[in-house]
Formats: sequence, structure tokens, C-alpha cells
Amino acid sequence: MNTERETHSPDWKALMPLGVFFLLYILTFIFTGDLQKMPVSVAFLTASAVAILFSKGGKMSNHIEIFCRGCANDTILLMIVIFILAGAFAGTAKAMGAVDATVNMVLYLLPDTLIMASIFVAACFISMAMGTSCGTIAALAPIAVGISAQTEIGIPVMLGIVIGGAMFGDNLSFISDTTIVATRTQGCRMKDKFRANFRLVLPVALIVVGIYIFQGINTVDNVESRSYNVVEWVKVIPYIVVLATALTGINVIAVLSMGIILSGIIGIFSGGFDVWAWMTAMSSGIVNDMGELIIVSLMAGGMFEMIRYNGGIDWLINKLTNNIRSKRKAETAIAGLVSFTNLCTANNTIAIIITGPIARQISDKAELSKPRTASLLDTFSCLVQGLLPYGAQLLIASGLASINPMEIIPYLYYPFAMGIMATLSIIYCKTLRG
Repeated sequence: MNTERETHSPDWKALMPLGVFFLLYILTFIFTGDLQKMPVSVAFLTASAVAILFSKGGKMSNHIEIFCRGCANDTILLMIVIFILAGAFAGTAKAMGAVDATVNMVLYLLPDTLIMASIFVAACFISMAMGTSCGTIAALAPIAVGISAQTEIGIPVMLGIVIGGAMFGDNLSFISDTTIVATRTQGCRMKDKFRANFRLVLPVALIVVGIYIFQGINTVDNVESRSYNVVEWVKVIPYIVVLATALTGINVIAVLSMGIILSGIIGIFSGGFDVWAWMTAMSSGIVNDMGELIIVSLMAGGMFEMIRYNGGIDWLINKLTNNIRSKRKAETAIAGLVSFTNLCTANNTIAIIITGPIARQISDKAELSKPRTASLLDTFSCLVQGLLPYGAQLLIASGLASINPMEIIPYLYYPFAMGIMATLSIIYCKTLRG
């Protein structure tokens, strides 16, 4: 049987694997109250099994062949290569002390009298350099708690500042998993998606910085001063090089490879690690930071190929675009779809993996700019993720500070403002659509 690009007629029943995926999370929340109890790899494994078992197309061997073809999709495999390199770079940079060096450098350079704005800018830069909001929050939250103890600023306020800055950087970073998935699923360059995003969120970030300057200028008391040395400055270079070269449009694989080599050389000569510890750091970054994401990406590729083959994607696109007569409605559908998925999964990367292929077809039908579509996916997923009390970002921050995550939500100025700006851009601003 030749299953190369055969597709059955539109059929809503083909979406059953997605329904199973969401049902698992709904049941997990009902019975445990904690979505983190359901590993995303297990949820995708179950949904993939359902997709294979209940597929049309004759023998089980045919179903498995179609599933494997989806796993081997060019976009999925390239995405996995980028994940591997991003994990190796993040692991190397962390092991040689680049994270702590970057935190201390930003706090050293920025004035204590503007500490609230300084922490926000630090979180923006670190998250953009590291490509992870969770890593940024884990690095900065203890510092934020310590500053709170020395000032009049409450812990929830400080944590809200850190989370806001972390989501800004995660949304823009060239090496964040959300950027990688959004650009690969939409088939656009990271540089172009960055420009579309930057125009959208820079005004928001500047407004938020202004608010923090106004609020924080008279609240600082005895914030601990920090010293800095040349060795520490050198450790920040890989992040700066990766950011700068990515902005010039150099291929992301070349950019990440350069970052890995540069981090390794600096780590060895600064005494951060030897050659063998460097190898271990790369392995740790790939396996521990990216391992599950790689597995999930493979299963998601296979599952969506099964859904496409059985007519589910065509049915969903027909329903979503039935009443779409403008780019505005198409963008609203994409934003709503990724936001709803993120609410159900509490993981912005997984939300983009799930909705990315559907968003691309909506985008093609409505003739949207690919960078704009990638920007919408990333922005609205980061918006929802940054506000979820059961999301990893708020759980990490609240856990490190020993407070309830609900206490932080009123102080998440940046995610709220970003959501308002993104929504207004859909309603009013034609220039951002490309």
C-alpha cells in the first residue's frame, strides 16, 4: 500500500488522539490538582498509541509506517538537531559559570537606586541569552528574595519582576525551545520572527521599565554591593556572541556550534572544567534539558501525521476557517488555539508543537506573514505560560520563595501588558501583519 501523501476525507473522529491528550490532563487536574503529575511524554505516548490503533488504512503495519513517516518529517528532525545543540550549549555555559557571571554582571552594571528596573532588565537579558525562562527564574529568584529582605519591596513583587523579564527573554531568544518550534513549524527565519516579535514587545518592556523606575526609585535601603573581575566578564562572552551572530542572520546550527566551542574554550582556560567535564556538561544539557522535548517532538510529528492522514487536520482547518474572511479573524483563531492548548498543557513549547501545524495551514489560507504567525504563537503561549499558577515558571518562583503562586499573579505587569499589546495588534495594527 502506498501511503506517501494519501489523505482521507475530513473527519472529526481523526482528532481523537488530541482529545485523549487533553483528557489525560483534565483528569490529572481533577484527581490531583497538579498538572505536573502527568509527564508530557507519557501523555503523548498514550495519544500516539490511540492514533495508531484507531487509524484508517488497513493493516497495523501501515499505521506504524505512517506514524514513523511523521516522526521523520524534515521539520521535526531539523528541530531536534537544534534542540540537541541548544542543550549542549546551555549545559556547557552553565557548567563553566556563565549563568552566575551574567547575573552578577548585570546587577553590578545597573544602579542600586533603580533596583526594580535593574532586576527586570537582568531577567530580560539573562533569559534572552540562556533561552530558558525557568533557568532564569531559578537563577534570579533567590537574589530577588534577598533584595526583598533588604528593602521595602515585597517578595511577590520581586518575583513578579523576575518572571516578567524571564518571559520577555524567552519570547525573543534565538535558542529558546519556543522560538525554535514556532519558526520551524511556520517555515520562517528566526531573524524575521525576532523582528516581528521585537516590534510588538519592545514598547511593552519600555513601559514596564518606566513603571518599575517610578515604583522603585525610593524603596531601596541597604542592597548588598557586588564586586566583579575580568574572568567573570569573559564568561559572558558566549551569550553575547550567540545573540549577536543570530541577529545577523547566520544559520542557527552554526551559531549554536560556535557558542558550544567558545564556551568550552573559555571554560577550560578559566578553570571552570577540563575537556572531559566539558563533554559531560554537553551530555547533561542534551539529555537532562532536552531529552524529553526530543522524544515529545518525535511522537508529536508521528501523531500529527496520523491525524492528517485520517482527515482530522482538514476537518479542523475547515471548521476554524469557515467564517474567516479577514487576516484579523485568522490571527484571532491562531491566538485562541495556542492559548487554549497552553491552558490545558501548562507548557508553552508543547502548545506550539500541537498547534503549529494547524496554525501554518490557517496562515497559508489567510495569507498571513510567516514571521507574524510564528510571533503570535510564541507571544500568546508565553503570555499564558507566564500567568499560570500551575505553570513551571510560577511554581519554581513560589517554591524558591516559599509563598503561594497566586500571590505573584497581581504583580505580573509584563505578561499582562504583553497580552494587551498583542491583542490590540490583532484588532488594530495592520503593519505588524507583514
